[in-house]
Amino acid sequence: MTRLLHRAIHAVPPVAVGGKGIELYDTDGKAYIDASGGAAVSCLGHGHPAVLAALHEQLDRLAYAHTGFFTSEAAEQLAELLVEDAPAGLSHVYLVSGGSEAVEAALKMARQYFVEKGEPQRRHIIARRQSYHGNTLGALAAGGNEWRRAQFKPLLIETHHIDPCYAYRLQETGESDEAYASRAAAQLEQKILELGADQVIAFVAETVVGATAGAVPPVADYFRQIRAICDRYGILLILDEVMCGMGRTGTLHACEQDGVAPDLMTIAKGLGGGYQPLGAVLLSRQIFQAFADGSGFFQHGHTYMGHPMAAAAGLAVQQVIRRDKLLANVVAMGGELEQQLNERLGNHHHVGDIRGRGLFRGVEIVADRMSKRPFDPGLKLHARIKKEAMARGLMVYPMGGTIDGRLGDHVLLAPPFIVERNDIARIVERLGDAIDAALASIPAS
Repeated sequence: MTRLLHRAIHAVPPVAVGGKGIELYDTDGKAYIDASGGAAVSCLGHGHPAVLAALHEQLDRLAYAHTGFFTSEAAEQLAELLVEDAPAGLSHVYLVSGGSEAVEAALKMARQYFVEKGEPQRRHIIARRQSYHGNTLGALAAGGNEWRRAQFKPLLIETHHIDPCYAYRLQETGESDEAYASRAAAQLEQKILELGADQVIAFVAETVVGATAGAVPPVADYFRQIRAICDRYGILLILDEVMCGMGRTGTLHACEQDGVAPDLMTIAKGLGGGYQPLGAVLLSRQIFQAFADGSGFFQHGHTYMGHPMAAAAGLAVQQVIRRDKLLANVVAMGGELEQQLNERLGNHHHVGDIRGRGLFRGVEIVADRMSKRPFDPGLKLHARIKKEAMARGLMVYPMGGTIDGRLGDHVLLAPPFIVERNDIARIVERLGDAIDAALASIPAS
């Protein structure tokens, strides 16, 4: 019997006892290729010697000091490094323990910014359907994952949602990418005008949609149009790069490829690579200055924010990515992954779309390619795929509810940045076999 409340009560997972490189090992000695990075977390794989050495060094010097009394060298150095590489205008860093905390803090920063500016009437947050921004109540309210939101709706603050930029499902036949991007972005302007331009705080979006819809990238100049709309009406743009950021798509920040810079950016997961719980908010100079010229503090905080051990882990992870030029490998192996997925699954009867950027890829599973009809959600195809993949020693991230929170299945891939060509071949082979086995397990109708 276990005393842990596991994610699934009736399915106790295997016990992980070790890891090296792109593999994890259970108590039976079975190896699993970590092709999802856990949840797009383990960017350097497992047991990286440089990160372990940095953690030992930090532990020998200082494990913890509360930020109400002290700062730490590790936290200050990490902030300097993050700002050095940040999109234009982002000048300060707020360190927390994970993605949900980062989004929660960003929403509060956005609200306090307008209070400091003398616009306390602003109260509305606009986000997108089929997004995910975290599981704390504010982050959950901003998110558009209906399955996660449903039973907690009475506790959630009022938020507003527009369609995602989801070309496979929402782009019309014969519509160009440019025309679709304009139509999708126009929904934001319509929602702002509906709510009142002087009532809106911010628009929140994942630059590349993560696990809720499966590595969905924007098309054409969608985010440049979004940035222009936010500027036109004086609202803040919050980009959530908790899952897609910190090199996952081939550039340190996914928005670099879209030619935009946000007012607030949330990062986590690949920031610390799983070696410690770590997240951050990067904020613009104008937001920092509003706080500095106003109340002089951000009215928020957590016990473990700026934790020295977490900061040391994040600093070491980011230094290794720089030192070993791993973003170049993300681009090269991302291209290899895309090619091999298309070769193995591109003509598969039940694969509707293969998408993503860099080492952040999604495969959408459909009952019928022509109509894009999804499988019956009662079949729980995503769970079948996960089971078959684990049986083959492969960790992937299948999810259901891809289309609207109930219908649709996809598989998310996010292997570590250190992955090699032969690893990609093993991942794709095992994934293809797992998908076929899962489909074969569906009872005949």
